[in-house]
Amino acid sequence: MPQSYPFWLGGIGASMAACFTHPLDLTKVRMQSVEATAPNPSMISMVRTSYQKAGLRSLYVGLSASILRQMSYSLVRIGTYEEFKKRLQNRGNPSAATLLFAASIAGGIGGVAGNPADVILVRMTSDVLRPPEKQYKYRNAITGLMSLIKEEGVKGLARGLGTNTTRAVLMNTAQVGSYDFFKTSLLKTRVPVFDYQFKDNFFLHVVASLAAGTCGTTVTSPVDVIRTRIMGSNIKSSPVGVFLKSLREEGALFMFKGWTPAFIRLGPNTVLMFVFYEQLKRAWSATFH
Repeated sequence: MPQSYPFWLGGIGASMAACFTHPLDLTKVRMQSVEATAPNPSMISMVRTSYQKAGLRSLYVGLSASILRQMSYSLVRIGTYEEFKKRLQNRGNPSAATLLFAASIAGGIGGVAGNPADVILVRMTSDVLRPPEKQYKYRNAITGLMSLIKEEGVKGLARGLGTNTTRAVLMNTAQVGSYDFFKTSLLKTRVPVFDYQFKDNFFLHVVASLAAGTCGTTVTSPVDVIRTRIMGSNIKSSPVGVFLKSLREEGALFMFKGWTPAFIRLGPNTVLMFVFYEQLKRAWSATFH
């Protein structure tokens, strides 16, 4: 029988990973927020500019929103997927397609749960790109949520919900679902050149998570850029409108703005998230069972 763990354990693991990878997440959001009317900076120049202006602290702007996001979005998507997987395993040996479908459903639920925190995260991390009179100036995630509700009403919490949920479905399928797929496939694989058989250890987790990170970054990039631009604005706009305007002004490559920092973030983030998650599960089992 599959072992049972607290629903919130995945959120803790994801929050721990976010503390390490937040500067890359911040850089990705800022690169995606830059439109054709502004210079198109590289990832390195964006990091260097942020550091020169305000030091190391500038790379952790919005960390409170990032943790709030992980404790809503990731907590729900990982916890729901693990619950689905446990129930499917109780009935037999689920196929990869069934697990991927379960991951997509869990991702959609997580996207809805984490949408308010996502709005605050995008605004806090991209605020520096706006003129002073248009900046939100949220001190932290909680005051940001209060300001958002006060200025835009409860409906402001749902800004970009459609694109965010779509992204969450794609991300959870391509990251969490494909991680299980790659992990299972690699365990059956022997590398003939080195005569190496994969085992369930740290090296396997790194390889599987990097493969999952590549899938997740590429599949979700177009939706991620549109989501970032909708959430960062206080003007009502539709995903289709943002897509057509960006495509007309910037060309098709706008859909992959911020891909490099997104990939550099998602690979280590996936590794750290699952490593922390596995260690938390072991600690829980050792303590309470």
